[in-house]
Amino acid sequence: MSRHVFPGHTGATSVALGWDRPLNSFFVQVFRPDPGAEGEETSFIWKGTAPGELPSPAAAIEIARPWANLPDDIARTLELDRLKTSATGDGVAQVATKRWVQRDRD
Repeated sequence: MSRHVFPGHTGATSVALGWDRPLNSFFVQVFRPDPGAEGEETSFIWKGTAPGELPSPAAAIEIARPWANLPDDIARTLELDRLKTSATGDGVAQVATKRWVQRDRD
């Protein structure tokens, strides 16, 4: 899994993008101040939590771009993150979790 965090704007305090190999999906989290906890953040956008939900860096970037100034090379960085894990298999816990998650979807 990778995670890259950038300062937010337009009401967002920070934006995180990355690659989640077990879900085979890129992800985006957009955070804002948590009104119930001084100095804490809460996510108000969280995409890429379902298997294959965001299949490309472009899909994640499209969601994140309104909330943060992203570096020009972020698509390349995210794709490299994906490629670095392409030969990695699931561990015992990931296999069990995937079975459990799939059972809930059936």
